[in-house]
Amino acid sequence: MLTRYVALVSEESSITPSELTRVAAALQKQAVRDMGPIWGIEATVDAFTKLEDVPLDYWPIIVKDDIGDASAAGFHDDEQGQPFSLVQFDKGWHLTASHELVEMLGDPFGRRMVAGESPVAGQGRVKFLVEVADPCEDGSFSYTINGIQVSDFYTPRYFDPVKASGVRYSYTGAITAPRQVLKGGYLSWYVPATKKWWQRTWFSGSKPADRTLSSLKVRNGNLRAAIDRETEAQRQKALRSGGRSTARQTPETGRSFTSRANDLRAAVSAAGRRR
Repeated sequence: MLTRYVALVSEESSITPSELTRVAAALQKQAVRDMGPIWGIEATVDAFTKLEDVPLDYWPIIVKDDIGDASAAGFHDDEQGQPFSLVQFDKGWHLTASHELVEMLGDPFGRRMVAGESPVAGQGRVKFLVEVADPCEDGSFSYTINGIQVSDFYTPRYFDPVKASGVRYSYTGAITAPRQVLKGGYLSWYVPATKKWWQRTWFSGSKPADRTLSSLKVRNGNLRAAIDRETEAQRQKALRSGGRSTARQTPETGRSFTSRANDLRAAVSAAGRRR
C-alpha cells in the first residue's frame, strides 16, 4: 500500500507556527486513527510554513488569508493531475482543512464513483460521486481531536442498498442510513439513463431538496472540482446564515495543554540539574 503524504501549508497567511502544528497534529491523528482503518488508507500529515519546503510527493492543503473568488476554495489538481486544496484562513479554517483532508484521502483525483440505488424514485441504479464529507459537512456534526474541531465523514457502508442495525454509516454516527444527507450537506450522482447529474442538498428548509445540475462543466475529468463550483453559491449562502460551525479549542483543553507543558518544562529543568 502506497502511503499518501499530505502537507498542511501556510502560504501568505496569518497562521502562527504554533497553530499550524497543532492543527496538523489533529489532522494526522484523524488520518491515521480514524479514517485509515475504516477506508483502508495509509496516510500522514505534516506542517510546513512555506510551499518551498513541501517535498515533491506531498499533496498540499494550502491555507491563505485571501484566496480571491470564493469558488477557488476546495479541491484542485495541478498540471500533472496531482491533487491540492485551497482553504481560506478564518475562524473555521481547522474544520475546512479537515474536510479537505478526508475528501482528498477518500478520492485523491476527484472522479471516483460508486454505483447504487438513486434516492429519487424511478431513477434506478445511478453512480454516486465519492465525497466523503459533503453529506455531513455542517459543523454541528463535527467532533474534536486534541481540542480541535474536525469533520465527520461517511464510511464505505454509506452506499449499502438498505439500512441495517449496528452499521456505522459515518464516523460520528450522525448519518444513520445509507445515502442520507444531513442539514447543511449534499450528495451528487449521475443518472446514466438520462445522462444528467443530480444533487440532493439541505441548505435551507425543513428537509433536503433534489435538483439537476444543468450547467455542470467538467474540466480534465475532475468531477469533484466541477461539483464544488456548481454548489458553491448555495453553500456560501448557508455559511453566511450560520452553516458550518467554526473550529475552536475549548478553554478546558487549553488549560490541560498548558498544565502538561509546564510539567514537561519542570521535567526538562530537573533532568538538566541531575547531569
